[in-house]
Formats: sequence, structure tokens, C-alpha cells
Amino acid sequence: MRKPKDITLKEGIEKLLSVYKLRGKFDQTSVVALWPEIMGKAIGNRTTTIYVANKKLFVRIESSVIKNELLMVRTGIIQKINERTGSEVITEIVFL
Repeated sequence: MRKPKDITLKEGIEKLLSVYKLRGKFDQTSVVALWPEIMGKAIGNRTTTIYVANKKLFVRIESSVIKNELLMVRTGIIQKINERTGSEVITEIVFL
């Protein structure tokens, strides 16, 4: 039975991230973890390095052909990532 002051686990985690100002790091980590799911297996498998710094997503992809295709749809990728995380985590993508 739930008591009046009880909160759900989700609410507790949200509060924890807010109080300790960890929301940004949490969102950045989730972008890196979700990259293969967002972009698909083919691109995920060819991604060798991925990290976030100052709202920029840095991605190293083995295939120059795929890298060129992704350069052309970079804004769509940014939108898709930010929609998935629910906030503006990424403002730019840099392909290495």
C-alpha cells in the first residue's frame, strides 16, 4: 500500500538527477548508448568512436561513404537524437 509521501522510482531518479545536477551527463551518456538503436545496426557496427563534449556529438565511422551520407542528413540526426532524449542534448555532430 502506497503512503501519501511515497514517490515512484522514476520520480526519485528524476529528483536525484536534478538535485545533483547530473541530468546533462545522464542525457549525454544515453545518447552514446542509444546511437546504434537510433541509427541502425549497419551504422552502429561501423562506428568506432563516439562521445559527447559541449553539446557536440563526435563520431568516428569506418566507412567514408556512410560518413558522407550522414553529413548530408546531420540536422535530421540531431533532431532524432534530441526527440529521443526529450531535451536539447546535441546541437552539432562532428564526424571524425
